[in-house]
Formats: sequence, C-alpha cells, structure tokens
Amino acid sequence: MKAKSLKDLQHIQQKLAEQQQAAAAQEAARTEAERLAHAERNLFVRAAGAVQPMRAHGRVHLAPEQPPPIPVQQQLDDQRVLLEAISDEFDAATLLDVDDALSFRRPGIGVDVTRRLRKGDWSIQGEIDLHGLRREEAREALAAFVRESHRRGWRCVRVVHGKGLGSPGKAPVLKSKVQTWLIQKTEVLAFVQARGDEGGAGALVVLLKPGLAAPVRT
Repeated sequence: MKAKSLKDLQHIQQKLAEQQQAAAAQEAARTEAERLAHAERNLFVRAAGAVQPMRAHGRVHLAPEQPPPIPVQQQLDDQRVLLEAISDEFDAATLLDVDDALSFRRPGIGVDVTRRLRKGDWSIQGEIDLHGLRREEAREALAAFVRESHRRGWRCVRVVHGKGLGSPGKAPVLKSKVQTWLIQKTEVLAFVQARGDEGGAGALVVLLKPGLAAPVRT
C-alpha cells in the first residue's frame, strides 16, 4: 500500500498496529487455552499423586449368576405318584383272596388280622374322603394318600368312598374301584368294611405295612 500523503501514512501505521494487537491477543488466547487443557489433564495426578495404570491381566471377570437348579428328581417322583400302575381292569379274584364280607388280606396275613381290624384294635391315624371326585381324580388321590401315609409310618387309615347312592343306577361304582386299587398297592396288607359308626358300607379301614417313620413298639 503506497501512501500519498502524511495522513495516509498515519492511517496505514494505525492499521498495522491494530493487526499486530489482534494477532498478539489471539496468540495469548491460544497459549492460555493450552495451559488450561494441560492443567485439566493433570488435575487427577496433582490430586492423587503418582499412579500407575492397572495391568489388563489382573482384572477379575465375574461369571453371570446361574439359575437355580431344577428339582428334576422331585418332579419325577411326583409324576410317578400320579401315574402309578393301578389299573381299573385288574381282576383281584385271580390273585388275591377277597371274602364275602368285603374284606381283603394279602397272602401270608392271618385271618386274625381282618378280625382285629373289624374290632378296631388299630387306631385310625388318617382319612381320605373321595366323595365327589371323578374316577381318575379319585385314583390319583388315593395313590398319593397311601404313599404319604406309609411314608409317615401310619399303620391304619380310613378310605371313605361313599355308598354310591348318587351314581347312575345307584350302583356303587367308586366303591368297587377303590377296593381294586387298594389291592394293587403293595403298602396295603389288609382292609375291611368299616363298622356302622365309622362309615359302614361307605368306607374301608385299611392296614398298611410298617413305614420308616413307624414308632418302635417295646
């Protein structure tokens, strides 16, 4: 830029001075920004002192929490109880001795056992009432009841099946089914028709094998 007069020269000098001041201000701002950035990067070091980064191989990786185990054996036992092989088509007369008084004793059990059952020599420790149940429900309920009674060590229980007065034709269908099912249960030693004050023709008194929890008699 060529100055044509003194006034133009002064104007040029002023412009150059302003440009130099602006450049100096920019440089100062850049320097201050770098200082602040450096100070922020070293803030933790100044606060905590000298530190070393952790080695990567020293990290502990926690495995995810495993789901609780499934009680498979318990489920199998429950299914076995519900599906026990007690058949509606089992013919008791072909294998076992069922007398005219609607009593049963397994081979090897003396006649005195059924006689004592009728007299009430054993205290009744448990009872199941099958009234109102359908055939499949009654069969499953009876199987579970016998198994649980034997597990508890109960010797004598009562099974109430009803007299069949509400069945079609007034035939005691459930009564005969219950007798057939009980004969097929290995836990059952004998049963008799209940006395009149214990249910009469609508119930059976059942003698079970001694279980593991049965009390020891001295």
